[in-house]
Amino acid sequence: MSTTARYRPTWWNLAARKSLRPVFRAVFRAAYRVRLQGLEHIPPRGPYVVVYNHVSAVDPPFILAFWPTHRIETVAAVEVFRRGKGQNVITWLYGALPIDRGKPNRAQLDRLVTVLRSGWPLLLAPEGTRSHTPGMRQGWTGLAYVLDQVDAVPVVPVGVVGSTDAALQAARRGQRPRLEMRVGKPFTLPRLHTWPGPRKRARRLNTDLMMYRLAALLPPEYRGVYAAEPPAELRPYLEDIE
Repeated sequence: MSTTARYRPTWWNLAARKSLRPVFRAVFRAAYRVRLQGLEHIPPRGPYVVVYNHVSAVDPPFILAFWPTHRIETVAAVEVFRRGKGQNVITWLYGALPIDRGKPNRAQLDRLVTVLRSGWPLLLAPEGTRSHTPGMRQGWTGLAYVLDQVDAVPVVPVGVVGSTDAALQAARRGQRPRLEMRVGKPFTLPRLHTWPGPRKRARRLNTDLMMYRLAALLPPEYRGVYAAEPPAELRPYLEDIE
């Protein structure tokens, strides 16, 4: 990848984001009892990476609607661009970056590197897909590769609680269930070369470090595979949240 490559979203994507945000905020506040926590932890400017637990299709628009700025990039699985019910149109209007679910190629990962090197924040779900149930799945290691290509870009964990399919059905019935966004303190990952062993193992450790810090923002029933005790190598990096 060229080190001189630059990224910038189109003007009409930025305009669409700015126009749609108040609409989505109003919809979410009408359908749910929205609670926002920890917004003071959000860096005032980029680049940074926002990681969140991905339960349902509600999560990305909810976070983006209430994020302090519309100038944040996000990714979407390539198949989302082909879905009906307006989801593909909204994804296209926002200007989400397509990525192959669970198996992104090097060109797609390098594009995310370019986004961060160009100074833009980036939002994505390391699980790579919706779980449809609260329990977190193991994160994919592509993001660990991306973050090792940029210099000390902070990671901002965001826990979403109340976005289950059952809650969505309750919202459609007018019951207004609670929907929460919990923003944690930013942190940076160790460089991959500081871990002993092969780089594949180092990427897994950095990925799990992100996921454990994210899981700490969530109720126990939401933590899934990250409800287990973290590996010994990670514990020194988690002492401030335990």
